[in-house]
Amino acid sequence: MALDAMTRTRTETDSLGSLEIPADAYWGIHTARALENFPISKRPISVYKDLVCGLAMVKQASARANKEIGVLDAEKADLIDRAAQLVIEGRFHDQFVVGVIQGGAGTSTNMNANEVITNIALELAGREKGDYAFLSPIDDTNRSQSTNDVYPTAIKVGLSLDLLTLMEELDLLRKAFLAKAVEFHDVLKVGRTQLQDAVPMTLGQEFHGFATTLGEDHKRLTENAYLLYEINMGATAIGTGITTHPDYGAAVLRHLREISGLDLELATDLVESTSDTGAFMSFSSTLKRNAIKLSKICNDLRLLSSGPQAGLGEINLPARQAGSSIMPGKVNPVIPEVVNQVAFAVAGADLTVTMAVEGGQLQLNAFEPVIAHSIFQSITWMRRGMHTLRVNCVDGITVNRERLGAMVGSSVGVITALTPHIGYAAAAALAKTALLTGHNVADLVVEAGLMSREDVTKQLSPARLSGLEAVTAAIPVIAAGDIDGDDTGA
Repeated sequence: MALDAMTRTRTETDSLGSLEIPADAYWGIHTARALENFPISKRPISVYKDLVCGLAMVKQASARANKEIGVLDAEKADLIDRAAQLVIEGRFHDQFVVGVIQGGAGTSTNMNANEVITNIALELAGREKGDYAFLSPIDDTNRSQSTNDVYPTAIKVGLSLDLLTLMEELDLLRKAFLAKAVEFHDVLKVGRTQLQDAVPMTLGQEFHGFATTLGEDHKRLTENAYLLYEINMGATAIGTGITTHPDYGAAVLRHLREISGLDLELATDLVESTSDTGAFMSFSSTLKRNAIKLSKICNDLRLLSSGPQAGLGEINLPARQAGSSIMPGKVNPVIPEVVNQVAFAVAGADLTVTMAVEGGQLQLNAFEPVIAHSIFQSITWMRRGMHTLRVNCVDGITVNRERLGAMVGSSVGVITALTPHIGYAAAAALAKTALLTGHNVADLVVEAGLMSREDVTKQLSPARLSGLEAVTAAIPVIAAGDIDGDDTGA
């Protein structure tokens, strides 16, 4: 009786001995050993599709370069090229099974890519998986390469591709806040400094500020993306280029630029580039900046929507789910909260990257797997966090206009707009009176005979209160004690 397909195996051999590999697996013995050795994260590298595509692009570019300079048979190079293209198109990603956290400076990831692409190529040639006498994962697919130039280059290519989708989502979020700024352009509110009442502004200005800060982060990420464009292909083991044809570096760069669409360049010092991972640290730091600023915005959204009865209650966030198993009707700001947690994770990942960069020794940094995992996870979580914040929160925010109007009307902060006309001392005395009596500030100014109702109304218009229309008149000298009806006790 024939064995079930799931139990059939093929035998593969390396320098340590032989292992039985599932017959249907495109990966081989080196990947199998990694699966045994690194059951750490239980997350395969395939969770980061752009890392897998980056690996395939490097293998494809290398095959084309090796064919061009004559160090790899054209038939073999073409098979590797075709196989890598299938991976780039999104096929066979489930075969990239080694864990994201692994020892060996990424060797297991490189071997996994070599084996999968080789076995795909063997099938394209009508051969059986594991027929390495015809096409070898190491001698052919890995020709002119080392993990030490393939892996960091694939990470940089993958991160650059992943960043493109993050930037798209970041810009969509910026535009969502900008749309709300337009919608709320005429809504006056009380601004706050140190959580205390300050001066008036519009809710539109507040949301425009959110949009502006996200736009600034878009620029910073764009600038730092170029840190990832310097690669070390052709460096092989430590940067000396041992086993590599002198023309390989220039050839593989040209092909990889064409395949990836990225403006890549070769490092001028391959020894330094192979051991230095500072670019990852700088890029991770920029991601952290974006995450922390986004978290601050989410803090503001939670504060502005707090209540709805006993808090600020200025805006309403869309109700997404029941907020309590004991308090009926409670709804929590779950979307901003989850984005806060993403930011915390990104900050932690940045520290991990920093320590891993510092941990490099001599001619190689062995900790690039955790660097790659940390940054890819940060980009992935940030992109998803931005998406849910935009779709499930920002787009549906509404404003409590009556509540804001009442708060502005009773706020002593509005008197700041009148100080150019009545003087600081008089304004301070009236502010104190308003706080003690709860009277409307505008009414107190008119009753004190300091300004006419018409002038007060004009100066306290939304445009002037928010600074959109600035008009300053001469300041008369009015002492606090000269105000009629002063009952402040001054």
